[in-house]
Amino acid sequence: MTAIIDLNGKRGLVVGIANSHSIAAGCAASFAQGGATLAATYLNEKAKPFVQAVTDTLPCPLLLPCDVREPGQLEAVFERITQDWGRLDFLLHSIAFAPTADLHGRVVDCSAEGFALAMDVSCHSFLRMARLAEPLMTQGGTLLAVTFYGSSRVVPHYNLMGPVKAALESVVRYTAAELGAAGIRAHAISPGPIRTRAASGIDRFDALLDEAAAHTPEHSLVDIADVGALAAFLVSDAARHITGTIIPVDSGQHVLA
Repeated sequence: MTAIIDLNGKRGLVVGIANSHSIAAGCAASFAQGGATLAATYLNEKAKPFVQAVTDTLPCPLLLPCDVREPGQLEAVFERITQDWGRLDFLLHSIAFAPTADLHGRVVDCSAEGFALAMDVSCHSFLRMARLAEPLMTQGGTLLAVTFYGSSRVVPHYNLMGPVKAALESVVRYTAAELGAAGIRAHAISPGPIRTRAASGIDRFDALLDEAAAHTPEHSLVDIADVGALAAFLVSDAARHITGTIIPVDSGQHVLA
């Protein structure tokens, strides 16, 4: 009997590995366990050794530089995938950024420049990836983004990233609608709070972790492997008729008022 999560023969791009504790690292591990071959990116030379420590353990023949703020770098990633593979079955977008001053201040006080940068890196880059991936997904494919429940509810200290993630979720739904006829699916995975490098930039994040562990229905936190298991299912053929969803993996936190 064929396993439900069978990714043998599939090729995917993972954007957003920072280190072994990253959500993207957990997803990459699950993709690899399912049998997929991966390409991954690193932000800059300083970050490369931490990313390579992850990708060296995986079937990941392509490790490419990609700072979406730098003109041409994202396009170069897809050019390389086109040259080496000629196709792409799935991608994971797991990047977000906001300037510290704008992230730690009130939303109403955020600068126009900080808001625009946060939206560009955290949201519009998903659209850019979708547009570049579309011609490579000739047999269909899956686009994944990572969000957080601060998109729909006010979470203390999440601040500017709340509106940004709300925009990302809307973008995912529109992408699913626009690319569905080509067999391309789109989802946003919404994990509960996880201790990652990116999350460490959120003020008082430890308090958020403690509160989540105490009050979720399961009284526990999720980890990157939990997110990876969901991601692997979503890019598999078993999920071929599921699209446009915002799916929580949060020990039930989303059901609470």
